[in-house]
Amino acid sequence: MNIQKARTLLYEAGLKLIKEGLVARTWGNISLRLNEESFLITPSGRTYEALSLEEMVVVKIADLTHQGEIKPSSEKGMHAEVYKMRPEITAVVHTHQLQASTVAAARCEVTGLTQEEQHILGTSVRCSAYALPGTRKLKQTAAQALGEKRQAALLANHGALCIGTTMEKAFEVAKTLETACQAFILRSFSKKHAEISLPKNLNEATMAMHQYYLEKAKGGAV
Repeated sequence: MNIQKARTLLYEAGLKLIKEGLVARTWGNISLRLNEESFLITPSGRTYEALSLEEMVVVKIADLTHQGEIKPSSEKGMHAEVYKMRPEITAVVHTHQLQASTVAAARCEVTGLTQEEQHILGTSVRCSAYALPGTRKLKQTAAQALGEKRQAALLANHGALCIGTTMEKAFEVAKTLETACQAFILRSFSKKHAEISLPKNLNEATMAMHQYYLEKAKGGAV
């Protein structure tokens, strides 16, 4: 992919992440494969609104070395691992979107997907084992959760990883994952806690379930 085109696509993708409510401030990171040897990724500690085209960082897939003085995202290793494992993938999106992060905090596998969701995400969405951000363990467990066919994975206590053959498809994965996770939470919450009356307002219900799962996750899986 042409480097300037890639910079523009990545810049626009960052703004879209904000608009869609999939990230906030400097959270999350996105990348595009440039060729077999390198990829372009968002830098560390920059807000998407203030990001310039030239601040995107070129990183080598093989050894994670990068061009220039600007530091790439600390999750560059996770992106590189995806590109190594899945040669057909050209875009990687790591988010902290609410519904997916809720299920990731509970460390559950998202099952019961509709046929359309399975077509976009895979047969289910697995959750990786817990690992600290930016570590070798995280990139390995994330890759394992994705496997060879899935397009999304949850990262225990750490959001979601979505991939695609184009950036547009990676975003479709992220948005579909959010819908699927919300439906999964509703099913799980209703089944296990039928005695609890959920708020009628969907936003209130979402926040109530989010808080419930986070509190339960502190003591183990729900």
